Amino acid sequence: MLCTSLSSLGELQTMNKPKIGIITFGDNRDPEWNKVFKQMTVPRHELAVEILKTLPVELVSVKEPARSREEINNQVDMLKTEGIDVFIAHTPCWTSPNLVVHGVQRMEMFTIVLGNRDMSTHGCVGLFGASGALSQIGQSHKRIRADYTEEMYREKLLPLLRASAVKNRLKGSVMGYFGGRSIGIDTATFDPMGWRKQFGVDVEHIDQVEILRRAELVSQERIDRMREWIEKHAKEVLYNDDKFTKEKFDFQLACYIGTKDICKELGLDFTAIKCMPELSNNYVPQCMTATFLPDNFDGEEGEKEGLVMACEADGDGALTQQILKIVSGGLPTLFADVSHIDDDEKIVYCVNCGALCAWYAGRNEKPEKNLNLITIKQSIRPGGAAISGFFASPGPIQLARLYRVDGKYRMAIIPAEAVTPDKETVEKFVEGRGPHQLPALFAKVNFSVEDFVNEYGSNHISGVAGNYTKELVEVCKMLDIEPVVFS
Repeated sequence: MLCTSLSSLGELQTMNKPKIGIITFGDNRDPEWNKVFKQMTVPRHELAVEILKTLPVELVSVKEPARSREEINNQVDMLKTEGIDVFIAHTPCWTSPNLVVHGVQRMEMFTIVLGNRDMSTHGCVGLFGASGALSQIGQSHKRIRADYTEEMYREKLLPLLRASAVKNRLKGSVMGYFGGRSIGIDTATFDPMGWRKQFGVDVEHIDQVEILRRAELVSQERIDRMREWIEKHAKEVLYNDDKFTKEKFDFQLACYIGTKDICKELGLDFTAIKCMPELSNNYVPQCMTATFLPDNFDGEEGEKEGLVMACEADGDGALTQQILKIVSGGLPTLFADVSHIDDDEKIVYCVNCGALCAWYAGRNEKPEKNLNLITIKQSIRPGGAAISGFFASPGPIQLARLYRVDGKYRMAIIPAEAVTPDKETVEKFVEGRGPHQLPALFAKVNFSVEDFVNEYGSNHISGVAGNYTKELVEVCKMLDIEPVVFS
C-alpha cells in the first residue's frame, strides 16, 4: 500500500548522519596510569562519548581507553568493520605519541585529534605530542582543543564531522551522466579522471536514448499511480489539447520512473541529465524528473531517498549538490540558473525549468502539502509536456557552486535566506520574464555584487536548506578546493 506521508526530515537526517568512531588513548605506563592518569582519562572518555551522543551523528565507541598496541589494534579493527566516516583520536591526558600514530596509520582515514582545555589533565602535552608526530609524517588530520560541553562540540567539532563524511562518502560513489554537453555550456563539463583522482568519484556515461527506451517499458499502472497522485494534490494541473495532453504527461512521467529504475539498477549515487535540445525538442523535457527525483517522496513509490539531479548535464553542479546533500544529512537539493541579481535589494533570482524539487515549495514533511503549492503547466520547450511552477518557501538556504579557474577547483559558498517576493517584485518578474514562469528561488544575500560578478564561475548554482558555510569551508580544505565565501 502506498505510504501517504513522509517521515520527518529530522528522521531522514538521522538516517544519513555522519558515522563517527572514537578511541581514547591512555598512558601505557602502569605506574603513571594507575597513580595519575586513569582517574583523569576514564571520566573524560565517558564524558566525551556522552556529549558526542547528543550531536546529530552516529557514534561507535568502546567502553575503555586503549593503552597498548593490542588494544589499539582491536579497537581500530572494530571501527573499520563498522564503516565509520571519520576517526576521532581522543587524547585527554598525556599518552605516548607513537601509539596514537600507530592507531591513526592503522585506521587509514582522516583523523581529528581531540584535546581539552583543562589545566589539570596535561591535555596540551598529549594533543601536541600526537598531532606533531602526525604532521611529521604528513598524516592528514585536524586538531581540536575544546571544553567538554555540547555547545563547544557543536561549534568546533560538528562542522568537521560533517565535512569528513562528505570526503569519505564521495570516495567510491558514482555519478550517472546522461548525454553530454548541453547547449554549449562549457562550465557544466568536467574531467572524469580528474574527479577520480581528486574526489574518488566514478562516472557512468549513459546515452539519453536509454531513458526513452526504459520509459516504454514502464507499466501503465505505475504511471497512473504517479499521475493520479499529482492530479489529486497539485494546486492545478493545466492540461490542454495541444502540447500538454494527458498522453504527453504520461510519457514524461514514464521517463522519470524509467530514470529511477536505471539509477537503482546501476547503483548510481547522483545524476546529471542533458535533456536539451534532443529530448526537450523532439520528445519531452525531463522537468518532472527534476521535480521529483531529488525529493524524498513521490506518488509512484512513496517514501524514498532523494537522488541528486542536475539539469543540462552539469557535472560540477551535480557534484556540488551531492556534497550539499551529504553535509546536510540527506536533505533534498536544488539546481538553478543565476538568472538575475537585484543589486538594490541584494536578491539573487535562481530560476530554471528544472530548478527546484517539489520539497522546496513548502519545506513540509508532508509531501502533499508541498504539492498543494505547485502548478503543473505546459512547458514552452518544442516537445511540450509539463513543468512545475512555484516560488520556493522562505527559510535559510545554503547556496554553493564548484567551478574551476585555470584548471583548479574553487567553491563559491553563499549563505542566504530564501524570501517570499512581494506583489510588486512578482509583477516585475512576470513582466520581465514573460507569462511562462518557472520554479524560482528568491535568495536574499549579503555580499558585494561586484565581487560576485567578477569571481563567480558558472551560470548555474546549487543549494540546500540550512546554513553549512563552516562545513563547506572544511570540505574544501579536505578536498584541495579553494573556498570562496561570499558574505
